[in-house]
Amino acid sequence: MAKTPRLLPENPRLFRARVLRTRRLTPSIQRVTVTGDDLHEFPFLGFDHWFRLFVQRPDQDAFRMPDLDGKKWWPTFLAIPEDVRPHCANYTVAAFRPEVAELDVDFVVHTGRDGEPEGRAAIWACAARPGDALAMLDQGCIFDVPDGTSEVVIAAEETGLPGVVGIAASLPRDTVGRIIQEVPTAGDVRELDAPAGVTVTWIIRDEVDPRAVPGCAALAELQRYVPSDDRGYAFVVGESTLATEGRRHLHRAGLPKSRITFSGFWRHETREHAHV
Repeated sequence: MAKTPRLLPENPRLFRARVLRTRRLTPSIQRVTVTGDDLHEFPFLGFDHWFRLFVQRPDQDAFRMPDLDGKKWWPTFLAIPEDVRPHCANYTVAAFRPEVAELDVDFVVHTGRDGEPEGRAAIWACAARPGDALAMLDQGCIFDVPDGTSEVVIAAEETGLPGVVGIAASLPRDTVGRIIQEVPTAGDVRELDAPAGVTVTWIIRDEVDPRAVPGCAALAELQRYVPSDDRGYAFVVGESTLATEGRRHLHRAGLPKSRITFSGFWRHETREHAHV
């Protein structure tokens, strides 16, 4: 991540919740809808609003979650004995309905050679049942357009898709720019509520090279983009190479580093997923 997000809440709040329902949204996305007694108070900002997600690990017999809040929660979390410490990962609000205290979380499902889900969060999401407990620590937004921005360019692969969906819908309707979104299959393409002046390019990895590292095709497309001036704003997220090489290209093409937000959620070699 380029810097500490300016939109991080001053005192991040922990919300306890439970699974309400689950469904496979697209071939690569499992959606989990959660609710909670105070979830209607979640301070949703739109855009790529994200949170720390805490869930029970497969090797644990119960979900044990201490009280955490504020920016110094990490030492408290690490103090939990490892055998009972819940799994922690970063996820994005896919949709929020405060009137019914419902929040959707979309999980990218990568599978191994046996066809089974990989990664603790995806495994949890695919096996989640109504009533399963979880917790979410609010983290605000990363996407942060400077004043006087001339155009916006966004590039992501599937782990960044939930944030891109929220950003597209939250952008001012007079925004101009470009969205480059890579997904594994044609079935993962979704309608984006983007402003009329924002061009959306979908890249389907199965039709380019199904064996390619996620993000490579989006990076190649981004590298063909040249900013119109130095007042643009870029948001590049997903697999680490897409984020870092995308930032390097944009800076060399004329965008100041201060106008580029980039975040490598995971590395292909380790499949260690973070903010999605």
